[in-house]
Amino acid sequence: MSSPEEIKIDDDFILIRFQNDTDEMISFERQVNNGLIQFHFGLKGNAKFIFNQGNYTLDLKEEKSLLFYNPQKELPLHLEIGPKSWLISILVSIRKFHGLFSTDTEHIPFLSDENRDKKYYGEENISPSMAIVLNQMFHYNLNPSIKNLYYKGKGYELLSLFFNRSEDPNAEQCPFLIDEENVLKIKKAKEIIIANMAEPPGLQELADEIGLNLKKLKMGFKQIYGDTVYGFLFDYKMEQARKLLDSGSYNVNEVGLKIGYSTGSHFIAAFKKKFATTPKKYLLEKSL
Repeated sequence: MSSPEEIKIDDDFILIRFQNDTDEMISFERQVNNGLIQFHFGLKGNAKFIFNQGNYTLDLKEEKSLLFYNPQKELPLHLEIGPKSWLISILVSIRKFHGLFSTDTEHIPFLSDENRDKKYYGEENISPSMAIVLNQMFHYNLNPSIKNLYYKGKGYELLSLFFNRSEDPNAEQCPFLIDEENVLKIKKAKEIIIANMAEPPGLQELADEIGLNLKKLKMGFKQIYGDTVYGFLFDYKMEQARKLLDSGSYNVNEVGLKIGYSTGSHFIAAFKKKFATTPKKYLLEKSL
């Protein structure tokens, strides 16, 4: 999927799912009415928000969230969604949002009386529990007839977790998916294979290092990152190879060695599998 999917959760409550699985940047524009709060959650890859005809931009990075609210002016959505990037956006009216927190608003800055008419911007890390919900929104396997109901529940769950600032990331969680401690371990696994991409550990060695059994590592990694451990690493290595070639500082063999290919032919075959062209042809095409 590469085109955005917009789901009406309720009156004044819209959820937009962006899943760019292509190797190209995708642009998206949408009018957003006054009085709507915008929540944006970057699950994978990156995106860029463009304001004032390109005079100002703001990055949404992987595992980060952004909140925008400006009661004085409209903030239309203009995004550039990077290759292999997944994000969720929620647009909800301030009126509806007040209704959700009618009895307890003191810990939500832009709902306080003194900030009621002020613009608000916030950037936060995505917590492990939010990452679980976001991944569920990309990996559901349900009858289409209940999709809206499913997204409605997940949309409200995501907002509740967003404002649950006292959350303990090591707390025990319901075992119906994978608990948050395991999420942190799987994120550590990703860091390990990236740091050692030229000579990555075997799956059992990786599982031992992070303290998970092999089955949970495989299942959890696929659930969080949408791919197998080595499938993810392959895509990462190819993206790094492309960036190294773009820099103009290394030849094809040097790039292959840097990302862990002992022979040029193996690197060329891998690059062609990913980008449907050889590194040499890729550089020639860029120079035209």
